[in-house]
Amino acid sequence: MATTASTRRQFLSLLGLSAVAVSCGTSAGATAGKSQTKTLRYQGWAGQVTLPELAEDLGYLEDVKLEWVGNTISGPQDIQSAATGQTDFGGAFNGAVVKLAANNAPIKAVISYYGADKYAYNGFYVLEGSPVRSPEDLIGKKIGMNTLGAHSEAMLDIYLQRGGLSQAQIGKAEPLVVPPVNTEQSLRQKQIDVAVLGGILRDKALETGGIRALFTDYELLGAFSAGTYVMTDRFLEQNPDTARVFTTAVGRAIDWSRSTPREEVVARMTEIVKKRGRNEDTAPLKYWRSFGVAERSGRITGKELQLWIDWLVERGDIKKDQVKLSDLYTNEFNGNKKSPSASKSGS
Repeated sequence: MATTASTRRQFLSLLGLSAVAVSCGTSAGATAGKSQTKTLRYQGWAGQVTLPELAEDLGYLEDVKLEWVGNTISGPQDIQSAATGQTDFGGAFNGAVVKLAANNAPIKAVISYYGADKYAYNGFYVLEGSPVRSPEDLIGKKIGMNTLGAHSEAMLDIYLQRGGLSQAQIGKAEPLVVPPVNTEQSLRQKQIDVAVLGGILRDKALETGGIRALFTDYELLGAFSAGTYVMTDRFLEQNPDTARVFTTAVGRAIDWSRSTPREEVVARMTEIVKKRGRNEDTAPLKYWRSFGVAERSGRITGKELQLWIDWLVERGDIKKDQVKLSDLYTNEFNGNKKSPSASKSGS
């Protein structure tokens, strides 16, 4: 699946939703004149526990219930589902959130939910004996990642740009969609040259051995919050109390995961996966160490979104002033007390 320079130039183009398509999105139980919905439809991730799922299990969601409608492996797809009203919230890489908003989707980021730190990061891995050791070596190589037009493709582009490659050369690298649970195997079977691995899947692969890191997003950008949960403006207007319970609960779950011994967090998540009965493998959960969110309680500072506004403008993917930062996010629904950045994970 070769990716041409022109298609790479249209970074995040899969988020090209029309204003008409997203403006008609509604949330179940949230029509005008009715009481606020107490059920939030969402997509999960196979074999993983999302922060809203953890928050619900901890009792932080109070009388609000989650309704699982299926799994996804794509942040851009997840926030599209929220924008069109198929779900009530979705989460994605902040660059994808910016791009979706630039396409007139009436969405707002309400809380950060994942990021990069010394424990939680995405790495680009090659086999131990691979000749790939520099940006130039990625020309013509296949790079397996969970989805295109999101976090991993952005990190790849930054790595290649910093390596001094031209746009024509960058376009010759070949990002491919590979389901996360199959990425390690695809690398070991040499179906791809580079595998993007993160979290528990990364640590499991490293324990097996025979692979080495080419680079990581943490090495590229340091510690940063990388993705946010979004809700539509309509949902926030019609369900402010529910949105506040949800956002505050997710923030509390982030803080709980930081202050609680790792073994206890892993045990809790393992029980959550077992209880939901979806025939998932819980073994990889033992490798969990952090969600990687930079700010306490997941509060959004704006800088984690402005970074991608500037980058997308520089690339020509969006126009200058096409997206206004203050319209992109709000901390209004995060009831957790504001405090300095703190990250205590992996203990």
